[in-house]
Amino acid sequence: MHGIELISGKPVTEDFLTQDSLYEQVAETYGPPLERLARAYELDPDLRCDLLQEIHLQLWRSFASFDQRCSLRTWVYRVAHNVATGHVVRQSRLRNRLVSIETIEATPGNDHTEHAASQAQALERLSTLIQQLKPLDRQIIVSYLEGMDAGSIGEITGLSPANIAMKVHRIKNILKRRFGEPRTGEGGLHAK
Repeated sequence: MHGIELISGKPVTEDFLTQDSLYEQVAETYGPPLERLARAYELDPDLRCDLLQEIHLQLWRSFASFDQRCSLRTWVYRVAHNVATGHVVRQSRLRNRLVSIETIEATPGNDHTEHAASQAQALERLSTLIQQLKPLDRQIIVSYLEGMDAGSIGEITGLSPANIAMKVHRIKNILKRRFGEPRTGEGGLHAK
């Protein structure tokens, strides 16, 4: 059996991998990104705490069947996004307000308010906008904001890197219009 490379950069053989030790290392390394992921999926602080707890529980459970066919990072994000997507679907039954990229794109933004917003308000607005996206689009932009490339996001979502790059580009353009940012010097996500 091949060893997997954990966070320390050292390969670890199957003998040393246990569900608990793998979870502990992942929780330590991916704790802050998982908190940001939960924030992107849930605005309400109490429900966000419940979601984060459910993500951690499902991660721990999932390590019993982790077969190393993908990287540990991909596995963590795949499980976390699946749990978060399930949460959104359950919550959407209660508050039916998910919209497509096209709907957000067609809705005009209020530029005067956006220029006057503080950094905390801008972050809150960004979170709110991301939470309005359908789960797949939300999964893509949250993964992108966590620094993942199109290939890695594609492994998690099952979409092609070109499709991921196109969706990221569209969402970024929407965000730029909403936040009134100029379009010059734009960095992009390219399909690999």
